Amino acid sequence: MEKFVKINFLGAAGVVTGSKFLIETSEKNILIDCGMFQGLKELRKLNWVDLPVDVSTIDVVLLTHGHLDHVGYLPRLIQQGFTGKIIGTAPTLAIAKIILEDSAKIHEEEAHKANKEKYSKHTPALPFYTIKDTESTLKLFNLELDDKWILLSEHISYRFQYNGHIIGATFIEIDINGKRFVFSGDIGRQDDHLLKDPKTPEWADFLFIESTYGNKLHPADNTEDFLTEIIIETLHKKGNLIIPSFAVERLQTLMYILWKLYKKNKIPNIPIFVDSPMGNNVLDVFKRFPAWHKLPIEDYNAMCNHVNIIQSYKETWETIDDKRSKIIIAGSGMVTGGRVLTYLQQLIDEPSTTVLIVGYQAEGTRGRQLLDGAHEIRFFGKYYPVNATIKSIESLSAHADQKDLINWMSTIKNIPEKVYLVHGEPTALDAFRVKIKDVYGWHVSIPKLTDVEKVIV
Repeated sequence: MEKFVKINFLGAAGVVTGSKFLIETSEKNILIDCGMFQGLKELRKLNWVDLPVDVSTIDVVLLTHGHLDHVGYLPRLIQQGFTGKIIGTAPTLAIAKIILEDSAKIHEEEAHKANKEKYSKHTPALPFYTIKDTESTLKLFNLELDDKWILLSEHISYRFQYNGHIIGATFIEIDINGKRFVFSGDIGRQDDHLLKDPKTPEWADFLFIESTYGNKLHPADNTEDFLTEIIIETLHKKGNLIIPSFAVERLQTLMYILWKLYKKNKIPNIPIFVDSPMGNNVLDVFKRFPAWHKLPIEDYNAMCNHVNIIQSYKETWETIDDKRSKIIIAGSGMVTGGRVLTYLQQLIDEPSTTVLIVGYQAEGTRGRQLLDGAHEIRFFGKYYPVNATIKSIESLSAHADQKDLINWMSTIKNIPEKVYLVHGEPTALDAFRVKIKDVYGWHVSIPKLTDVEKVIV
């Protein structure tokens, strides 16, 4: 009798965010990632809808890495009846803890603010989840080593493999009845400033690969020269350089590059303020897990000493009132929330301000609006005119581009039965589909949200 595996595409199908892939088998039901949707309002509304599966039957969640769009739905999963294990590498669980705690705090604060200032359509506005919900989630965390096959049941085993992108990130290989399912997670880049090169899979019967930059090549611009130019320009304008930054990896990379520029005498000793409580906690993860990155401890300490790490909201306002030209790195990376909004509220209407966008901006986010030339942006229930100069550096992205993705697949020795393109916007998915067919001739599928596939194992 033929055995089937059912694959449920519960997120990151036709879109970049909300990664969730449920594998149903006769032995175990496995959820790969459990992320929140971000960006467009219709996507964010999906976060409030229960999953279209019986969550209580899921045995285990395997996490590729700790970003919000891969772990941010976990507390809601538990609310819906999940009681199994949540498994990841040690740095991934450390990052997930930081991100979930920060996310819960922001949800609670935003609900409180919306109720107080009455700008929500909902009465009362409720947090997506609370700090208490996060505490319940963390109790289910179980760590596993990378590069080691773990038996999950008689015919199912899995392995985490180093993948760059952010500290702790992996791709996941799952063997079910002798067939190998490979979930790429988010693939990092070669020659990253802080991380080692990603490992690559050698076999894949069914490949699920991210397509964030499936239609793009990262520009070969010299990040150091570009940053130097922007900083000198900011000093001439006697203004401020605001860099909305993802707290995980991007913030630490920026700190490292700015410290290197100062060491090389390319920029003067301009004050640098890092305002991201979550980013500060991630710095500690780098210290705790040196085997997962390539930054020597001496460089780590020197880099941290070179910047002013803001510890309180009071210091945020002191930094805004500081009349000196300065660099402000603040969360969040897509300008969807966090401390950066306080700086933009005060400074985005000033022509002397420059806002530098340094990572992928999902559709519907304020970061994407700024990149697309919006003349005003809305937050805290009001519109703020954009008189600041908006610039971007694509080469700092933590995601592999099309060439990197094609190369990552090149070590697969067999012809996969099927390749599923996930974690991409429609134009990127289609361009990547055509490229894979041209290069490898493989059978490629682009699943839609809530699609269910049956495959024989």
